[in-house]
Order: sequence, then structure tokens, then C-alpha cells
Amino acid sequence: MKNGKRKSSTWKTPKRLFFVFFLIFGILFARYCYLALSTTVNGHNIQEFAANRNTVAKILQAKRGTIYDTEGNILANNVTSYTIIAYLDEKRSTKKQLNHVEDIEATAEALAPILDADKNKIIDILQKGKDKKRYQVELGTMGKDLTELKKGEVEELNLPGIDFEESYKRYYPNGDFASYILGYAKTNEKKEEDGSITTTIDGELGIEAKFDKKLKGTDGYLSYQRDRFGYKIPDTKETRIDAVDGSNIYLTLDASIQRFTETAVKTIEEKYKPDWSIISVMDAKTGDILASSSTPSFDPNKRNITNYENPLVSNAFEPGSTMKIYTYMCALEKGTYNGTNTFKSGSIKVEDATIKDWNNTGWGTVTYDKGFEYSSNVGISYMLQSFIGREDLKNCFEKYGFGKATGVDMARELSGKLGFKYPVEVANAGFGQGIQTTPIQHLKALSMLANNGKALTPHVVSKVVDPNTGKTTYKRKVELSEQLASKETISKMKDLMYNVINSDDPQATGRRYKIDGFEIIGKTGTAQIYDSRNGGYLKGSNAYVYSFAGMYPKDDPEIIIYAAVKRPNVGATTVLSEPIVELIKNISKYKKMFTSITNKDSMKSIKLDSYINKKTENVKLELANSKINTVVIGNGEKIINQYPAKGETVLSYDKVFLITNDNSKKMPNLIGYSRSEAIYLMKTLGYDYEIEGYGYVTNQSVEAGKNVNGKVIIKLESKEEKKE
Repeated sequence: MKNGKRKSSTWKTPKRLFFVFFLIFGILFARYCYLALSTTVNGHNIQEFAANRNTVAKILQAKRGTIYDTEGNILANNVTSYTIIAYLDEKRSTKKQLNHVEDIEATAEALAPILDADKNKIIDILQKGKDKKRYQVELGTMGKDLTELKKGEVEELNLPGIDFEESYKRYYPNGDFASYILGYAKTNEKKEEDGSITTTIDGELGIEAKFDKKLKGTDGYLSYQRDRFGYKIPDTKETRIDAVDGSNIYLTLDASIQRFTETAVKTIEEKYKPDWSIISVMDAKTGDILASSSTPSFDPNKRNITNYENPLVSNAFEPGSTMKIYTYMCALEKGTYNGTNTFKSGSIKVEDATIKDWNNTGWGTVTYDKGFEYSSNVGISYMLQSFIGREDLKNCFEKYGFGKATGVDMARELSGKLGFKYPVEVANAGFGQGIQTTPIQHLKALSMLANNGKALTPHVVSKVVDPNTGKTTYKRKVELSEQLASKETISKMKDLMYNVINSDDPQATGRRYKIDGFEIIGKTGTAQIYDSRNGGYLKGSNAYVYSFAGMYPKDDPEIIIYAAVKRPNVGATTVLSEPIVELIKNISKYKKMFTSITNKDSMKSIKLDSYINKKTENVKLELANSKINTVVIGNGEKIINQYPAKGETVLSYDKVFLITNDNSKKMPNLIGYSRSEAIYLMKTLGYDYEIEGYGYVTNQSVEAGKNVNGKVIIKLESKEEKKE
């Protein structure tokens, strides 16, 4: 046997594994040391990163202030609104519970009628979301800003995968009501740097815009450390700055007088179809604007706006013969006026122009006092040749507040224009042509007559209250100007304006405004309309702005009214006289003026309570005892909505609508309703409708008591048409 040396070999694998393990461990240890000792990793501050990852930061949103009328009735406030969320992710559902939208078509078909939306649009949104594997989607504008009632209707469907997000929106409980005074505030969304969405409510018109900062308040802030379960870590620092809620604003508006005024304006709109109209009411002793309504208007909840300017302060137009008040005042103040002097009416030559009286023929030779009563343009022209000159007139107009802002607490107030130079321009300016004024300027100037020659600064805001402390941070003051006209001048002007309304002379221009015992004083106006496109003045029987400037009672005026209407469908001053007379009666009844006269009237007035959630039968009985005409919609046991709202005053001939909790789609009887009443009711009930004509309802396509399944056609006729 051959002896040999055995070759020895060593297994090297464990050594290699150990070396690899040691190398990895060394790298990890080095990385750990780097992370532990370094403040910056890959360009990021690691301490800040860790803190931010575990830090919760929230904006504590301030509540926007409420806007009230002078009696404390809510005109604008925040309400909870809801946005529909449709969950599309199948992982949300279990074997026992369906928690996502599975049947898209059935879901869309159920939602469409409640949201008043196109079923196919809903299907399109849901299907696109599903195709893109979205966890959830919203339904766009049709699924936003839902009320509590709409949310309830959707919930009753029990649709799988349909949920709601709660938010806040600005709500105007009276709808189209003092819209240009209130303006509107809109919900806006802003994407922050961290990707979160911040929602704000921002004022964009009227008081909402003018006092946006005060109404908004100041948002707060909350920051704290959380654990992995989302709970606050005990004994860690919390930073909290509480939100400061926005101030509450109380307006000078009286909701009841505003409603009377709205009714008067809507009557003009329905009957005469003007380009625009405005009626404003002011307290003669304080300058408080009690009401202001105009057409066209809008519902701030819907923002269906055609004109973004407030007619009270931003509509400057040629005023016509209401300016004769101030031309006569100017002559009286200069001491050159003699009312018993006479002039020949009809026409007068001024330079190359011929100025005529409004009836083209005049009234023969008349006194200047009679000239005011008859509203003679020729009389004004003679006065500007004999009693006062161009500078006198311009200085007087400026002194009385025309050609400059009044200082009212409203945005975008215009100054008007007093650009007259040549004799014919001066003559025209004396009777309100060729110059431009605003309604608020007339209210201020008229206040001189109510305060012995001193003018009031108009106000829309009565006070501002801090809800966090309960303190009043602003309260309006009664601001009287210096003496602008003597007491003797004011007394004479009151006599002249009294005769315009109350004279037995059939030629007096304001006799249609007379109410026995009320002692109304005033002046009517009829102004031609300048054609800015083609030059010259418009032609036609109705191509005028008709106006009325007045107050009552004569000796110690309490109420001032200014009204104007452009191009109604008839050329007659009755366009304003009928609604204004009705307005004066309603205001006087409400304010208990002339009690010896108004108490003889069988009308009663009551301030409405809130009837929501009360039993229908009890409310009907309560209102019937006050001789108020109630209109109950539905057969429900409880009231869920009402019009007019709580705090408003109604008279015995007014209608009070009571909407009950009966969800059946039954058609009410609208025959005899005014256009505004019919529109209000159909909107409140959520019915699709179409209005044909103006005046009062004479026909409806769905009979009273029948189910409403489609569009309702409502036909209206004026009382005159019905008589024919």
C-alpha cells in the first residue's frame, strides 16, 4: 500500500456569510448614527419632518355675523348645507352591507327628480368616477347647497353609497327682499399649500360686501401632537387661538315697511312692465332708510342678477320736475320770489330753443304759485331770467346735496352731474333736465323740509354688535347739516307742495296722491330720457321717467318717500300714484298714524309669530281670530314653512302661506293670486312652472287637488283685461 499525504480543505462559506453580515450591519449602524446625530437628511430637517408628521393643525373658522332689520328679524344668516357624496369603491362594502354605489342607473333615476337634475348627467359623473377608480365623487352644483329638507328627501331613498358632507352657506330667509341693500355673500373654496381645502364665505355686493371684514370675524388656530391612532398625546404642547366670530349688523330697514314697499314695486312691475322702478322710504326725523325696493331685482340665494348696481345709490338719471322744489327754494332764499307775480304759460324762447309746458299749451297767464301747482316749465324759465341766475341755481343745488355723495353707508354711491352752462341748459336744469341725480340724494334733500331747513345724512346701518362681548361697537347718530334754508322758505315750500296734492283745482298735478286727513305734500316729475346712443331724447308716449317726491304729515313730517319708474308700458302718472297711495295707507296703519282716521278702517294688523313646528289647526284658528287670510298647503299636521316670516306685520287682507309636512304633490288653487304670490308658492313647493302674462292668476294647467307630475302653466291677466 502506497502511503500519501492527505490533503486538508477548509469550508469557507461561514466566513463569507459573517463578512457580508458584518458589512451590512456596519452600513446600517453608520446610517443610524447619521440619522441620530444629523439635523438634516436628504435636504430635509428631520426634526421638523417628525413633528409635522405627528402634528394636527386646524383652522377654527369664525362664524359670519348675522344681518337683522331694525326689529331684530333675521335678514341674512349662516345655515347648515349639505353636499352629496357618492362612494364608488367596492372595498367599502361587505357581504352583509352594501356601502358603495353599485347600480349607477337606478341611483341616478332616484336622485334626479329630487335634485331637479338631468338623470344622464348624474350617470355620466358616476360612471366616469368608477372608470377612473375614484374612491368617491361629488355631483357638481346639482348636489351642493342642499337644505335640511332636501337632505331628508334623499335619505328617505336609502340609496347605498350615498352620503353627505356638512358645510355652511349664507342664507336669506326672505328671498328676493331688500336684495340690493343686503347684497349677497358667496361660499368660496381655496386650495392650501398642503392640499387641504379652506372654505370661506365672502361678501360680494351690498351690506355683505361693504361690511365684509366686520361680518367675517377672525379665524382661530389649533395645533397639537397626535399618536398613531390620531389621539392627542398627553402632556404635549397645544397651541390654540380661539376664533373671533363676526359682528352682527342691525339695519335701519323695517321688515314690515320693506314688505309693503316690495308689494308696491311688484305691482308696478306686473302691471306696467317698466325698464326699471324704485321706491324708497326714509324716516323724516332720523335719516334711517326704512325700505328700498327696485325692479329688476334678484334672489340672493340664487344670485340671478342682471344688474350689479344698487339703484338707490348707483342709478343716476335726469329727475324731471321734482327739481322744481329746489329751484323755487333757491328763489325764496334769495328773496326775489313773489308768488303772486304772473307769467304767460305755454311756451318761451330761450336762445335758439323753445321750451314748452308739459301739456304744450299752458294755462294762460298764471301766478308763479300756480305755476308750481301746475308744474310749469315755462314758469321756471321765467324765474331763471328774473329771480335767480345760473350761479345761484348751481350753488343752491350743490348746497342742497346734489352733485356730490350723501355719505350713506352703502358702497359705490354716485355723485350725479350738474353740468349746465348756457341759458337753455340752465332753464332745463331748473326743471330737472340735462342734470343727473340719484334717489338717495332726493331723500336727503327732502329731509330739509321735514327739519326746518336742515338736511339729514341717510343711514342704512343702525348698529353693529360684537357677539363675543355683547357690546355695541357702532351706533348711528342722527346727523343734521347746518341751516341750508330758512324756516320761512321751508314753510312756503310746504304750502306749495301741499297744494300740488290737495288743491281743488283739477289742473293740480298731484291730486291722485291725495288721501283725506293724511296731509301729504309732494311734487311729481316727468323727465324725458336722453338717448346716449343716437343723441337727443327718446320719442314716444311712454319715453319718460315718472317720479314722485313727497312726505307726510305736512306740519311735522314723519315719512319721506321717493319713487321713480322708467318707460312703463303706458304714459301716465297713475303708474306711481296707485301703488304709492296704497303704500302710504299701509305704512300709516302699521305705525298707528292718523288713528282717528285709520281706526275707522276695518283692517287689522298683527305681527306674525313663528308657526314652524306648530300644529296646523291651532295656527289656522289663531290667525282666523285676527281675521288674517290663511292659505294652508298640504294636509299635514304641522307647519314646516311660512310666508311672511316671523316678526313681519300683516294686514287683514294679506295672505299668510302655511306649508305643512304633507309631502304629497298636490296642486293648490292659485286663482286670484297675484304674480308674486303665485311665484313664491310654486318656488316654495319646488314645482316646475311657467308664468304667462301679468296681473292675477286666471287659469292653471293642473287643477287644484290634482297630483303635480310635470310643468304647471299659470296664466295671468290684469284686472282691466278681465273687465274687457
